[in-house]
Amino acid sequence: MTIITVNSPEGRLGLEQRRELAETLTDAVLVPEVGQFAAPARAGFQVHFVERAADMMAIGGRLLVDAGPDADVMVIDVVVMDGDWRQEVRAAVIERVLAAMADACGLAEPSPAWWVNFRVIDEGSWGSRGGVLSVLPLLDTGVFTEEKAEAVRAALGA
Repeated sequence: MTIITVNSPEGRLGLEQRRELAETLTDAVLVPEVGQFAAPARAGFQVHFVERAADMMAIGGRLLVDAGPDADVMVIDVVVMDGDWRQEVRAAVIERVLAAMADACGLAEPSPAWWVNFRVIDEGSWGSRGGVLSVLPLLDTGVFTEEKAEAVRAALGA
């Protein structure tokens, strides 16, 4: 299960941008997580868009309402189940997320004030459907490549 939360100033992202990002942000994390594009895995992803008024966000000690139009601030929070999240895999996710954001916003590169937080929730610390979830049963669904499934098992000591 993966949750991606995009925190942005009110009105920064339009409906079409959010539609695009719902798909591209999902895939930005999905591919490194399972080792391939797998459409059925998308069901385990949620993307949340949270808008905040310009007087509810600040950068450099100044509210956005006072910082001017060049203050293009966003925080993207990526939360994933425990698995194969070596530093190079995390870096790939962060780079893919920032590239997807820049693409959707029509920019050649991401703003330096867009920040990505990457968090891993320990095995046994996710819940849904009235119980605790594990990534381990998902490894045999055909969504993960065999190589990625083995890497997740090794990372979790399973």
